[in-house]
Amino acid sequence: MEALRTGHESSGLLESHHSQQREYTRSVHRFGMMLKSYRGDLALAQRLVQSFNKYNADAVPLTIVVPTEDLELFAPMTSQHISILDEAVFSPHLATEPFGDMRLGYINQQIIKLAFWEQDTYDDYLVLDSDMVFVRPFHRRDFMVNDSTPFSILVEDNELQTDARYFVEHWRSRLDHLTRIKDIIGLDDVRTLTCHNHQVFSARVLQSLMQDFMEPSGYSYADLIRLSPYEFSWYNFWLQKSQIIPIIIREPVVKMLHHDGQHLEYAVRGTTLDDVARGYVGIVINSSFARMWPDLTPNEPASATLSRYVPMSVLLSALARKVALVPKLLKRQR
Repeated sequence: MEALRTGHESSGLLESHHSQQREYTRSVHRFGMMLKSYRGDLALAQRLVQSFNKYNADAVPLTIVVPTEDLELFAPMTSQHISILDEAVFSPHLATEPFGDMRLGYINQQIIKLAFWEQDTYDDYLVLDSDMVFVRPFHRRDFMVNDSTPFSILVEDNELQTDARYFVEHWRSRLDHLTRIKDIIGLDDVRTLTCHNHQVFSARVLQSLMQDFMEPSGYSYADLIRLSPYEFSWYNFWLQKSQIIPIIIREPVVKMLHHDGQHLEYAVRGTTLDDVARGYVGIVINSSFARMWPDLTPNEPASATLSRYVPMSVLLSALARKVALVPKLLKRQR
């Protein structure tokens, strides 16, 4: 198996692939972003677009894909750099009935992310989630090595594996699904290198996935999601299997808070968006738990976050203990 490369080791590999990549360039723009959304996420999408417009330092284009019936709702977001696309153009690929324990909309969201390359809009596109917010100016260089090679967000997530709650609720079942994808495509690697979201998808890799794996195997996009509902890992594992483009690894550029315990930890530590911006271009507070708080924002004060998650009895007990400690604290300061 060819070793994955990192930034400073990659120059020769980039040069050897450069001329080959050129002949695959077919799109209107080299790099852009895509967002799959719908009316249920309208407020989140509006918040994302506001931050996109504020921090888009390189005039990067964004395409928002929405159902036909939601086009009017999203139309006001259209601008010089933002276009709205009717998801009906993907209807030949879309599932018509739910399967597994997934909602139909969730299934088709994953399919559209994988099939978007067929629109020939971008050669490489960052897949956004509606619950993401940009926190600092972003440039193409945050996502692209050069004009024709994206960074690949690939991590083992060993730190997340030590999160007791995440391990019980998600890790074990997720690992089973990811191992299944690796087995199906024949990726032999003791590491499980992938990401949760916000990967730059290369049209070349997705074209290869379609032509060199899906078509010979008789698979549709819906079949992939039925086998394992992890669209980013289908991309990431085929990227590593095919080596169709240079693999230049970087850590995630978007911080994800997977559950309310992680959100609470950020609040207790006093982490602000300015702190986040030193290491990331954006942050996601996972909407799977954040939806219960319609007024939740990534920049709310720590006191608001604590009030959401810490029971009243614990807050009152902590306050009582704090009051009892005041004389001792004052004595130390003397």
